[in-house]
Amino acid sequence: MRAINAIATIAYRDFMKFLRDRTRILATFIFPFLFIGILGGSLQSNLAEDAGYNFMAFIFTGVVGQVMFQSTAAGIISLIEDRKNDFSQELFVSPVSRYTIIFGKLVGESLVSLAQGIGVVIFGLVVGVPLTLAQFIQMSPAVVVSGLFGGAFGLLVLSNLSSERSANQIFPFVIFPQFFLAGVFSPIKNLPFVLDILSKLSPMRYAVDLVRGIYYLGAPEYEKTVLASPIVNIVVIGTLFAIFMVLGTVMFVRNERNR
Repeated sequence: MRAINAIATIAYRDFMKFLRDRTRILATFIFPFLFIGILGGSLQSNLAEDAGYNFMAFIFTGVVGQVMFQSTAAGIISLIEDRKNDFSQELFVSPVSRYTIIFGKLVGESLVSLAQGIGVVIFGLVVGVPLTLAQFIQMSPAVVVSGLFGGAFGLLVLSNLSSERSANQIFPFVIFPQFFLAGVFSPIKNLPFVLDILSKLSPMRYAVDLVRGIYYLGAPEYEKTVLASPIVNIVVIGTLFAIFMVLGTVMFVRNERNR
């Protein structure tokens, strides 16, 4: 019960910080407007007939997976802010496991990204993305998994960074190339050899493909839009999540002890 209470408290704190940040909430809706509404609408008008599937839906599923992954990963930057104001030091002297503390941060930022993901879904429905209630329910677990996976990746990346400034410089360099390597906006079934290798090394690829695979499950467009089965993506995500979580937590705790 102590661990559950600690996770809930830390998660609640992060979620309330998001609700008080109007700028961040507003930015949540700008991104899907640009890419689903404008880019998706443009590609739908020009390429959908040749591609054989709805580009609005294709980009919508990519953006949902990307938002969940990136938002949680970026939210872990608050660990650096907490380190700066010594909040993390107060956490680490509390009688709870360090893994519990880190997992509480992951849950909190996943809740934040889930709220953003719901905003993306609402916007997608407004612009005419075909989404049934059954598809929404089926996608929900994949969306949550994508958020937790992004948080573990963010923890690994940010665990050795000493300041918010360095995080703000390095994190975009790590995350932005994955937009294209993960196939968020365009199909990546036929890539040059080098790009194909880089794509397979991109963690975001598996989050995006998992959400997309669930959305298109049983649809005629499945083979054209999905890279691997949801089972394969879940196995890869589960393995990488465990690795990122353990290494990221160990490195972050080590740095806290050396401060």
